[in-house]
Amino acid sequence: MSMQDFPIAYIEPVFRPPSEAHSLILPVTNGCSWNHCTFCEMYTQEQKKFRARDEVQVLEEIRRAGQQLIVQRVFLADGDALVLPTRRLLSILQAIREHMPEVERVSSYCLPRNLRKKSVEELKELADAGLKMAYVGCESGDDEVLARVNKGETYESSLSALDKLGQAGITRSVMILNGLGGASLSQQHADNSARLMNETQPEYLSTLVVSFPMGEARFRANFADYQPLTQQQLFLEVERLLQGLELRDTVFRSDHASNYLVLKGNLGADKARMLAQVRQAIEQPQQARLRQEWQRGL
Repeated sequence: MSMQDFPIAYIEPVFRPPSEAHSLILPVTNGCSWNHCTFCEMYTQEQKKFRARDEVQVLEEIRRAGQQLIVQRVFLADGDALVLPTRRLLSILQAIREHMPEVERVSSYCLPRNLRKKSVEELKELADAGLKMAYVGCESGDDEVLARVNKGETYESSLSALDKLGQAGITRSVMILNGLGGASLSQQHADNSARLMNETQPEYLSTLVVSFPMGEARFRANFADYQPLTQQQLFLEVERLLQGLELRDTVFRSDHASNYLVLKGNLGADKARMLAQVRQAIEQPQQARLRQEWQRGL
């Protein structure tokens, strides 16, 4: 099928989590409603200016997709589909159920701020209608780091959002950015991120390494004294994070292309093993099977 015949219209670039590689990407918004995070370049192009997509068009694309495609997973794009009113989200989810009955899971990115006006009862409605997973970019649990990168969130706002999702029965996949606080804030970044995870017990947790493919000027505008972490300092920060995590049953992944060291396991069952891997990378990097610079990227 050519893109000309494809039932869904996209405004490039389109982003999705690595685990949604085989999902149908269904844009229900364009861009990101916040879009002030200084570390994020995903939606900075003019054509990605935030707007809610036309509801009639989205519903028609769902109908056509159901006629032409067989998919088991749908990812609602762009950056924070859950900013839409609950009524509109329910309409979309109900259309997916009607026209694509084989779909087993619908997921979405979620900014904590998206849920400030949504109750647990509303989120339960969305879960019952098919929304099974939310990818929450917490980035950090430290308020100073969050302020420096203009995240527009706090420890408490992230805590509230994760608690609401958990109470509603929506699986939470949380992302923390390794190196986001630079050298000066590294320890508190790791400690408070671990504290946030311990308090919320998400089902999935991943770490990515902060990077600036388009340069650091935007980032340094609010963080002029930022000192990027060396490879060893990144490992020391991950070690501190892992040491602080007291998770009962969380799938942990540090396998994104930005990471030097690939870690996969369950926290807490595999905590000791992953800590040993990190310590080997710190003490004997030549034996740790690290990614080379040319292998890393976004």
